[in-house]
Amino acid sequence: NAHANLSKEGFDIWIKSYKEYAHKKGISKKTINSTLKNAKFLEKVIIYDRKQPEFFEKTDTYVKKRASNSRAKKGKNLLRENFNLFNEIETNFNVEKELLIALWGIETNFGKHVGKMDIISSLATLSYDTRRSDFFSNQLLILLGLIDKNLIDPKLLYGSWAGAFGNFQFMPSTIKNYALDYDKNDKIELKKSLKDSLASAANYIKKIGWRKGEPCFYKVELTKKLKNKYINVSARKIHHRYKISYWKNLGIEISDDVDINDKNYKAALILPDGDLDSPAFLVFSNYEKILKWNRSLRFGIAVCTLSRMI
Repeated sequence: NAHANLSKEGFDIWIKSYKEYAHKKGISKKTINSTLKNAKFLEKVIIYDRKQPEFFEKTDTYVKKRASNSRAKKGKNLLRENFNLFNEIETNFNVEKELLIALWGIETNFGKHVGKMDIISSLATLSYDTRRSDFFSNQLLILLGLIDKNLIDPKLLYGSWAGAFGNFQFMPSTIKNYALDYDKNDKIELKKSLKDSLASAANYIKKIGWRKGEPCFYKVELTKKLKNKYINVSARKIHHRYKISYWKNLGIEISDDVDINDKNYKAALILPDGDLDSPAFLVFSNYEKILKWNRSLRFGIAVCTLSRMI
């Protein structure tokens, strides 16, 4: 039982010391007291943290669920309904509107599943938990800072069990570094305002290095035995990037039609499920940018697949 040593009593003691820490870090007493007074220990957050779908669903299942025909159709409809806004954002940020729709669809089913958890309690619980305490404790501090500056309304802070918020599920540090008040009303509204949401997502993916018009991935087959060193099975450190011609010499067959313009880009070989009979992909620099957004090989394939369908 991974969380046997965590208790409500321990949490209450932890909150007291965290309040002092936050004040030392420059957060006003008013914000600390009003925001943390209802923070609760949420045991189910710990349970969710231990079993994330990216870890146990096979690639084909994971991608089919997220990049479905019905979702692509809904994405196209939303694109038509908000066409001017999407075009404006694509022009201003140089990021394909189809990619933004795909990220929106996969993160929250186009704003339908933004999460109902109390984010303050979630972040506090995960800060008190020992698995990634420093990371979440810092996220909570950043969030308190945004509330302190009146950029975010704490009454709206409901989201995912991991503390992510809004249409595109931004963590507090992402909000602080990349979110924009695009409609210029002095609030960053990542749930209520589609303008703020889309501009923030476009700004984020652009700033972490997305390059418009470059490829994302190709599905491939391995026809010869490959040395293990060529194969990536983890989203942490992608290695061994080569041009398509090099991969073809190693016996990699590409199932898709290769765009003539993609020949000069370097790609790495990934097997998200880890075994040689499972789906294999050549992934390019843009795909690796999606891994910065969410460190899951399967998530990256799902986003690019849905974007392509749209």
